[in-house]
Amino acid sequence: MKHLSGLDATFLHLETPEMPMHVGSLNVLDLPKGYKGDFYEDAKQFMASRIHLADVFTRKLALMPFDMSNPVWVDDEDIDIDYHVRHITLPKPGTNRQLQQYVARLHSTLIDRSRPMWEFFIIDGLQSGQVALYTKVHHAGIDGQAGVEVGKAIFDLEATGRVVKPPRSRPRGNGYQLGMAELATAALRNTAQQYVKLFKMAPAIARAISGLAKPDEKAAEKATATAPKKFNLFAPRTSLNVSITNQRTFAGRTISLAETKYIAKHFGVSLNDVVMATVAGALRHYLADNNELPAKPLVAGVPVSLREAGDDTANNQASMILVSLATDITDPIQRLKAINASSNSSKSTMNRFKAVVLDDFPTFAAPWLVSGIASMVGRSGLVNLLPPAANVAISNVAGAPFPMYFAGALVTCYYPVSIASHGTALNVTVQSYNGRMDYGLIACRRAVPDITEIGDYMLAEHKLLMDLTQKHPSAAGVTAPKPAPVAAHAPDAEEEAAPAAGKKPAARKKAAVSATAKKAAPVKAAAAKAPAKKAPAKKTGKATPIKTTAKPAARKAAPAKRASASPRAAAA
Repeated sequence: MKHLSGLDATFLHLETPEMPMHVGSLNVLDLPKGYKGDFYEDAKQFMASRIHLADVFTRKLALMPFDMSNPVWVDDEDIDIDYHVRHITLPKPGTNRQLQQYVARLHSTLIDRSRPMWEFFIIDGLQSGQVALYTKVHHAGIDGQAGVEVGKAIFDLEATGRVVKPPRSRPRGNGYQLGMAELATAALRNTAQQYVKLFKMAPAIARAISGLAKPDEKAAEKATATAPKKFNLFAPRTSLNVSITNQRTFAGRTISLAETKYIAKHFGVSLNDVVMATVAGALRHYLADNNELPAKPLVAGVPVSLREAGDDTANNQASMILVSLATDITDPIQRLKAINASSNSSKSTMNRFKAVVLDDFPTFAAPWLVSGIASMVGRSGLVNLLPPAANVAISNVAGAPFPMYFAGALVTCYYPVSIASHGTALNVTVQSYNGRMDYGLIACRRAVPDITEIGDYMLAEHKLLMDLTQKHPSAAGVTAPKPAPVAAHAPDAEEEAAPAAGKKPAARKKAAVSATAKKAAPVKAAAAKAPAKKAPAKKTGKATPIKTTAKPAARKAAPAKRASASPRAAAA
């Protein structure tokens, strides 16, 4: 048996029917040329041969008596592959919006805790002839970076796959679950070890806390000019910061990784700063639609990995920092610089505490209490009254820079599907994959019914930032890159244009605008060419919206002409 750490177990204790605590991904797959088989059966057989490569597929929970301590992971000797790998066929016409809606519905249901906590869905019936793979795994078992390691177990670098050595045979036990006495003894022993660990770390924790009162002088001098003038203890209240239901809505968008890197280098900021600026600009437009953009800047909750290099353990090793999105600043470049300053300040503080941040802590007699409080807070409406710590969750995960295959099918996209929570109804998670930046937006459907608009505003904000690189001087020593082509695939025939960059959006209340539909097969999009060092050249590629047949929510007036998109939408 293996005990869950305090952080891992927290994702179990905070889980309620309204707030499932699993993470996942949506991949659209190109079947091999001339394929005539049953992909679901092939995928099921493929997974059966791979599940021993990652612990998350073969272990389940053993709960402690009276829920007095954190549960433990135990090996499951009777895995039902037909349960864990399932088949869904979309109704006709099989559009991309239908796929997104189905993924949102699947993501809203809890995972069975009596089995290994993962589910895979093979989804066919797509208009394009492609198939989709939707996966979900409980967050108690993995964080974002550990999820990448799990991906290495199930994805291949070649369509032909690789030879996987079968698991060693082990003697089969007799018990379905461990005995009460054995579990109780293990709980007491683990709790004692946690207290000993906490006692040993106490001096280091005390030094870190006292050091916080003595700012790093070098860091302070470096950031004096650009650092935020004041720190707000709480984020401003918006329509995104409410108690949520179990209903979900999902949208995916794709932006060129090469363009994002170029923007970051041009303005002397990090790639993650550009991601946050893209989301910040989108939320600024979105909230302004209904005159609810607060005077104070929005705040993002940003996960920070605590993993050491080379650590691929299937557990959670992360903390969180708060970063100002500077939505009170009109100018996009000044907003990007302010985000960079806030991010650097928060990361500097986290780095001073990183060595003493606890991911394992005593929770004796706490699980049942934490679960009860989480349920009460969510259903009482208290979240609607308390000031939020953050307005939105934004996470950026580095993925594979090369194409991958699942059961012989090419993975064309890698959209993350993360967690919406009470008080933070919108989560934007980004994963890089094969030259792409795949954005996955998941939200409570009642709080954010028009999530596709936020996605479209993100594309417009990225285009605006890219255009501004031609008008503003670059950081010293930065030259225009030559980005590699990014393949864009769409499972349906619909095309929805993005809002015009820099234009003020109309309110979302009256006249609805229908999306146009065109039938076309997936094509490879030309890469966006960044400007030359002397005479800036016109950019040929643009961020591509995800196609959808859904009508936008009613608006006060028809939106401004949307920016053209040469690459067609990716799969989600």
